[in-house]
Amino acid sequence: MQHKHNYIDGVCTICSQTAKVYANADNDCFSHTHGHGDQDHQHSESRGTFYLFVPAIISLVLLLLGISLDHYITQSWFNGTTRFIGYLIAYIPVGLPVLKEAAVSISKGNFFSEFFLMGIATLGAFAINEYPEGVAVMLFYTVGENFQTLAVKRAKANIKMLLDQRPDEATVYRDGDWRKVKAAEVSVGDRVQVKPGEKLGLDGILRSDKGTFNTAALTGESKPDGKNKGDVVLAGMINQHTVVEMEVTTAYEDSKLSKILQLTQDASSQKAPTELFISKFAKIYTPIVVFLAIGITFFPFLFVDDYVFRDWLYRALVFLVISCPCALVISIPLGYFGGIGAASKNGILIKGGNFLDVLASLKHVVMDKTGTMTEGVFDVQDVQFDDVIDRDKILSYVNVLESYSTHPVATAIHNYVGEIDKSIHIAHVEEIAGHGLKGIVENKVLLVGNFKLLDSAQIKYDTDLNAIVHTAIAVAFDGTYIGYITIADQIKRDAKETIDRLHDMQLRVTMLSGDKSSVVSHVAEELGIDRAFGDLLPEDKVNRFKEIQQDSGKIAFVGDGINDAPVVALSDVGIAMGGLGSDATIETADVVIQDDRPIKIPLAIHIGKKTKQIVWQNISFAFGVKIIVLILGAGGLATMWEAVFADVGVALLAIFNAIRIQHIKLT
Repeated sequence: MQHKHNYIDGVCTICSQTAKVYANADNDCFSHTHGHGDQDHQHSESRGTFYLFVPAIISLVLLLLGISLDHYITQSWFNGTTRFIGYLIAYIPVGLPVLKEAAVSISKGNFFSEFFLMGIATLGAFAINEYPEGVAVMLFYTVGENFQTLAVKRAKANIKMLLDQRPDEATVYRDGDWRKVKAAEVSVGDRVQVKPGEKLGLDGILRSDKGTFNTAALTGESKPDGKNKGDVVLAGMINQHTVVEMEVTTAYEDSKLSKILQLTQDASSQKAPTELFISKFAKIYTPIVVFLAIGITFFPFLFVDDYVFRDWLYRALVFLVISCPCALVISIPLGYFGGIGAASKNGILIKGGNFLDVLASLKHVVMDKTGTMTEGVFDVQDVQFDDVIDRDKILSYVNVLESYSTHPVATAIHNYVGEIDKSIHIAHVEEIAGHGLKGIVENKVLLVGNFKLLDSAQIKYDTDLNAIVHTAIAVAFDGTYIGYITIADQIKRDAKETIDRLHDMQLRVTMLSGDKSSVVSHVAEELGIDRAFGDLLPEDKVNRFKEIQQDSGKIAFVGDGINDAPVVALSDVGIAMGGLGSDATIETADVVIQDDRPIKIPLAIHIGKKTKQIVWQNISFAFGVKIIVLILGAGGLATMWEAVFADVGVALLAIFNAIRIQHIKLT
């Protein structure tokens, strides 16, 4: 079946062919992306849609006029050559583009294309004086193609509007002054100024002391994100308060947002097995039906006494129109593209239709803990110090010592204790890798870290470590064990609902984590996770995952996509939380959840299941109707009008069915 080529970066999203030059209304959709208002875009889109249907409108008006002159307001002059010319003029606006495509396909060696089928069927109708049928077939065929074009355009627009959040311009310091230049012209190393309310156009490092940014465009979370000097800032973030400066670290086209956009655009070329099967099927199917049509035309001559060439040719032409695999070769890729678009609309990047099929077939979900089901932000839960010491004084010492560290534990303690007491001076601060911090205060040694730090310093303690559920930070002062502070990572607000949803889908859930087993077991029990394993090094995770894989069907792994890269590679589909966190996440994962919300895991699976369901609905419906009408057509019981319904009508219904995918939500 013919389709309007919908190109992104020179590649057709339906057939994956490289463009030479192909201009149609679809291009209007993306010309608005930078620097145009919504009203301009809506006007451009409406104008493009109207122009798309102009040839069909012209043909429809002329066809209706011809039918009226044939049957309702008959004129003596409208017959013979005049009638032929009238219908030919009606045919040209919709037929000529298809005939051109047929000629191009033949020149490239693809003789039995859908363009060829439609061309010989409609020209054959003209040859036997069935002019209205010839025009009608090509007219409805073109209308179906136009609706398909609009459906694809809408799906791509959803993706584009979601992901491409970059502004056109940036304020750059050049030649001793701040100047507005195109963002694409900014170089790595340039200083860029961002005013309150402005959106960053490039990735970089913050050069101002502090800044607060709205990251909703990237993560879906509207909570302000505070950044300090030297922190990474990304294209798409919105500066909220004071004027800040940043140093550009990546070119405009290499920003993380650009990479995600490109990955989404490339997703349509990653075809699902169903798509690949239908594509191969169509290549075999089309020449078969052409030879069958030839057989229907000439073979009855050997067996039928009252053989009339014109009648059997008409049956063959009807057979050709019916047999055109329009609904299959268009609605199926459109279904998968719609699934990718629906996922993107919900902040989920799925890198190809093949992964939608895998998501639909999952039996087991294995996940990491920190950053996946928990916030990755630690809070102090409890302070257990010896009663004989000055609790507040020791906490102040610990707070000052932890200020020398960037570890999340330091942030948690600072948030608990409050402002740092600047009157306290700690000398000879030393960070002991994998253990904690050491410093001298009041000429006495202060140790803050895990209990291994106390073991190495040969400081005795009487705490039962197995009885502590949360992560424990041990404190020793002047060679004496003072006690411990427990730190816990907060479970995400929709984590419990996520596990419940996965169980409702009959999926097993396992947690693998490098955190201590007591913490992992506590989180798993609270969330209702089936099995949980803690104290796992990266290689332990791989071995444990392989064991799980032997007893499961299709299996997914959900993690941060960096430390868990080996497990992601082993899984049937790798799902990354917080996809904008690193290049490694974007590159290694098959599915990227941009807003860190675990509830998007069952939503991605739901979209995969609904996509597969709708695709198979289209396949069953298309085959069912075509087989029935093919039999009727070969037997002379179906006219070309029934053939139009079997071809274009089924294709339209399948397209509208596929469009439903774009509105999928988790109920």
